[in-house]
Amino acid sequence: MNIEGAIGEWRALLGAQCVLTAAEAQAAYGADTGGAKRVIPAALKITDSGDLPEVVRIAQRHGTPLYPISTGHNWGYGTALPAQDGCTIVDLSGLRRILHFDAELGVVTVEPGVTQGMLAEFLDAGGHPYMVPTTGAGPSCSLLANALERGYGITPYTDHFGAVTDLEAVLGDGSVYRTALRELGGEEVARLFKWGIGPYTAGLFTQSGFGIVTRMSIALARRPECVMSCIFSLADDSLLEPAVDRVRHALATLPGTVGGINLMNRHRVLAMAAPYPAEAVGADGLIPPAVIEAMGRQYQVAPWTGFATVYGTRRTARAARHELRAAFRGIASRMLFFTPQRARTLSRAVRWLPGPWGQRLARTAGTLARSLDLVGGRPNETALPLAYWRSGQRPAQGALDPARDGCGILWFAPLVPMRGESARRLVDMVAPLTRAHGIEPLLTLTSLNDRVLDSTVPILFDRGAAGQAAKAQACLKALLEQALAEGFAPYRVGIDSMGHLAAAMTASGRFSDLLRQAIDPQRVIAPARYAR
Repeated sequence: MNIEGAIGEWRALLGAQCVLTAAEAQAAYGADTGGAKRVIPAALKITDSGDLPEVVRIAQRHGTPLYPISTGHNWGYGTALPAQDGCTIVDLSGLRRILHFDAELGVVTVEPGVTQGMLAEFLDAGGHPYMVPTTGAGPSCSLLANALERGYGITPYTDHFGAVTDLEAVLGDGSVYRTALRELGGEEVARLFKWGIGPYTAGLFTQSGFGIVTRMSIALARRPECVMSCIFSLADDSLLEPAVDRVRHALATLPGTVGGINLMNRHRVLAMAAPYPAEAVGADGLIPPAVIEAMGRQYQVAPWTGFATVYGTRRTARAARHELRAAFRGIASRMLFFTPQRARTLSRAVRWLPGPWGQRLARTAGTLARSLDLVGGRPNETALPLAYWRSGQRPAQGALDPARDGCGILWFAPLVPMRGESARRLVDMVAPLTRAHGIEPLLTLTSLNDRVLDSTVPILFDRGAAGQAAKAQACLKALLEQALAEGFAPYRVGIDSMGHLAAAMTASGRFSDLLRQAIDPQRVIAPARYAR
């Protein structure tokens, strides 16, 4: 690897100000919420996608692997770090153009640096009645990168890559990939029809290092007449199994009307609603069960909390509300329905209530209002404070940045069949394993459809305390190994888990290796990303 030779050529191509040395790159990109470390020899700031083919050819000539990032806000999965040492970071956050928008059919074409917040501003400025495909990661995160990671969200188009219709990428030899319909001159229909013609190859660029994606077209959900959220409680832990079966029934009965349904355990909700009780932590570093019970009573948080969203006309929303009440009758208590407008009104009203009880209610009402805006396709930071629950210093003003602010968080995200007994097996697996590693068992079960759940388990730790990152990483490794043994494969993993996972994939891994050997034999782009 001749990094000095590559840096010289990159400076001539991009300008010296766009090429960072190893020390500069480490300072700019080295912080990770999971405590991972990487050797970064350089970083490139790209401001024109037309420069990328030559950037890649230079890397190929000098044997210097590249690792593209969009905004580098991959919290809990590696932040901005490469999957292996020695990769030059290719920062695409400067590519911020919205290249095309079909206001009639609702398809937007964006570059990698376009964030949820930028798209929201664009749609609001034009008065366009479409929803941003939001996630809990916050307004500063890339739309394109989340879709490439096959992320999912909480608006009607839950599967974000499922909403992608077209993309373009630079390959490991510097050539440019375009989909078949675009090659045939049908740029408009390429933006409108996902599958194109002939073999479907665009999906190869998701969760892979097969190319640097420079543009993507995404179909947006139209903003409905009514957005209504339902919050309910499960008063006993034993109600989890029937609740999961009722979730499956509700989704199958009301397809397209009910969005994703979440079931969150008490620990998870308290991490959103209450300060971390550092003074009550036991000798094992965990919050004692009696304290969790007391906090649950104080904040009115049941063993499990459900959250569902309804999209449609006012008439269909009223009908769906009736169906949801019927679906969860006998197991759900305190079932409440809110529109964003009603939640904002409640949030304003309770600000005037006195005392600690009023403050707690105001905090809860504010979180509810922001959560409803999020499911309504308006990005915000309401979910990001979770990363700060155990560690991190929240800024007095400005955007939240968990990596910059010292937060410790990793994600464990297994897929779970939509059956009550499967959900129980997962819970019974996660709780003792996390506790054994000194990690609080925070669990969410989120429906991806009426057949499968994804469980997002945040592994929160004090990144500033010696040895805590290693304990958190050991916890994640133990969870992954046990989950695979029990048939709960993850839908995505972080940079330190990619090699372990890839090693277990024999037939599919060999197929990926053959493809990579054909299109990028020198492993120039993102080596070790979901690969052996």
